[in-house]
Amino acid sequence: MSSKSYSFGMGTKPLLGETIGENLRRIVQTYPDNEALVVVHQNYRATYKEFWDQTTQVAKAILAAGVVKGDRVGIWAPNRYEWVLVQYATARIGTIMVNINPANKLADLEYVLNQSKINLLIASKGFRQSDYVSILHQARLHSEYPKRSVIMERDWDKFIESGQKITDQQLEEIEKSVQFDEPVNIQYTSGTTGFPKGATLSHNNILNNGFFIGERLYYTEKDRVCIPVPFYHCFGMVLANLAITTHGACMVVPSESFEPEIVLKTVEAEKCTSLYGVPTMFIAELEHPNFSKYNYSTLRTGIMAGSPCPVETMKQVQSKMNMTQVAISYGMTETSPVSTMTFADDRLDKRVSTVGTPLPYIEVKIIDPKTGEIVPRNTKGELCTRGYSVMLGYWDNEADTRLAIDAAGWMHTGDLATMDDDGYFAIVGRIKDIIIRGGENISPREIEEFLIRHEAISDVHVIGVPSQKYGEEVMAWVKKKEGMELTEEELNSYCKGQISTFKIPKYWKFVDSFPMTISGKIRKVEMREISAKELGLEQFNQFKGNGNNE
Repeated sequence: MSSKSYSFGMGTKPLLGETIGENLRRIVQTYPDNEALVVVHQNYRATYKEFWDQTTQVAKAILAAGVVKGDRVGIWAPNRYEWVLVQYATARIGTIMVNINPANKLADLEYVLNQSKINLLIASKGFRQSDYVSILHQARLHSEYPKRSVIMERDWDKFIESGQKITDQQLEEIEKSVQFDEPVNIQYTSGTTGFPKGATLSHNNILNNGFFIGERLYYTEKDRVCIPVPFYHCFGMVLANLAITTHGACMVVPSESFEPEIVLKTVEAEKCTSLYGVPTMFIAELEHPNFSKYNYSTLRTGIMAGSPCPVETMKQVQSKMNMTQVAISYGMTETSPVSTMTFADDRLDKRVSTVGTPLPYIEVKIIDPKTGEIVPRNTKGELCTRGYSVMLGYWDNEADTRLAIDAAGWMHTGDLATMDDDGYFAIVGRIKDIIIRGGENISPREIEEFLIRHEAISDVHVIGVPSQKYGEEVMAWVKKKEGMELTEEELNSYCKGQISTFKIPKYWKFVDSFPMTISGKIRKVEMREISAKELGLEQFNQFKGNGNNE
């Protein structure tokens, strides 16, 4: 066995070597009468045959709008059945779907429209307090993009009808021209500094990633997967949709956005076998007052990902929600996204303390960030990944692409990790997320995992805040369990003698929630900015904007 922190995912099945459209056609022919998509809040159901026919209608409508192969089609909406139809329709005709965050405001939207030069924008009327129609009108005052827009609630039927002038033969000819190495999707990474970058992904990238995720969860055509995570993010459209359709299983969408009790109700009513979520979602479900009302006996698996998964939360998901085969996955948008993942039948300690092993045909190594050399096993360093999953590049941004992917094809993640003697990887922090206090490097993750074991703590996130004396001090934002009391004094006493003195938070903040992206990732950069302001430490902030990669 090599002593180096390097691993290659062995595969027993070959890469698919087909486009998303070709794969869906094959699945439809195999399982035409299986339910493909159920969207509870829209009272929508479709078998694979019905789903295929509807993607045909949408593909023709897009072509009728003057869109040609290679053009960008934006999708701006929460989780709706139209979103899924657009995902597969655009793939069938070689157009490039651009995912737009439902939380985007005017400046965000203008940037995405102009950076990717969106030809056609398909959007809902709005989401939560955002009026998309009004925002789009304002954007058009300053931009020539999009060339055309379709508002789902207002224009959908007319849009579909317009596609009737495209013949089956025309559609078939275009589909035949699509190659699996061509771009199919642009996803903007919601970084904490600078402008977002458009990770450009191919059919080969995301179709194979979805397929091997489904394989690791042992999906079959009998599985029904509850999807409360957003489609605009890789978690929704790859780990969920593509992992599901490559196996003839069923996509089950409970609501437009996450509502914990609706998820629980949907799991029972639709007899779901799998459930996805970020840790904050699972925590909200487990702590819901009506949690015990619902039946979880059909569940067996699922994925918890998107941010570090507290060990105690994972254990409760396995025991209380019957998800004995729940998996953890790790990756980033630029790698389609999953690089490593636990197996559904991995032993318990591996499934609660690591992010698994590489998916088939993916290489992973851990390097010394300063020298670039591979470090020995059980040694901390930067995780890098290489293989079919690495993006084509950032859209129209060669400079940042070269910074992210080196000459040998390795994607540098910026995440700190270790590889154990069994070949399992653990994420221990981000290079930029490390707190440096008086020369001591402190991992927030290490402190978080210690604090989450406290009986009164529901969730906790640790950050570094500015310090004139030490450069940075440790601060913890703590969410208490409902009905529990907790003080700073009690927490200091809990830490004393258990963790190194320099790791004990100097500052504590009790909160009901955390700043987060719509996909459920904690925005630590925002937490730092809020805390520095509240503590009157802004003038000492040497690390403003130096946050985790959200």
